[in-house]
Parts: sequence; structure tokens; C-alpha cells
Amino acid sequence: MSIMANSVKACFEIGYIVIQMADGMEIKSPVSHNRRLVSGTEEQLNNIEISPYGLHWPELDEDLSFKGLSEGNFGQHAGSNANRCNKKASSR
Repeated sequence: MSIMANSVKACFEIGYIVIQMADGMEIKSPVSHNRRLVSGTEEQLNNIEISPYGLHWPELDEDLSFKGLSEGNFGQHAGSNANRCNKKASSR
């Protein structure tokens, strides 16, 4: 099930994506927790397309849903691929 929301504004502010919702709620997503966003420039991080279902960064090929954000899911964690490789190597 998806969550539709009315986001008023989304922008990059000192290490966070800040989303202001129409109902006054604010969500802060740490850029450092997302492997695609962490490598973005300030300009790329501020180039956010807002839809009723979430946010999209066209230059970074990243999407975050409002449903995921409301559950504390900020996308793929930075370094998650490295952790997966280390686990495979250590299990041999």
C-alpha cells in the first residue's frame, strides 16, 4: 500500500533532505545514510522532483517514497554493498 502526501517543499540543508508537508509535519532524512545521495553535490541534492508518492533525484537516479520515509527507511544505506561482500567473504 502506498502513502500519498502533499509535500509543500523539499530541499537539502546541511547533511539532510528536509521535507515539509502540507499538514506542517517535517521529515528529515540524513543524506549520509543513503548510498546514492551521499555522493551528490549540493546542486544535485536540491534538484528534487516531488510527486504525491515521494521524491525523485533525476541526476542521482534515486527515489524515496513518503511511505518509506514515514517508516524511517531512508533508502539504501551508504556502504551496504561493501557489508554484503564482507559477509559473503567471511562465511567461506
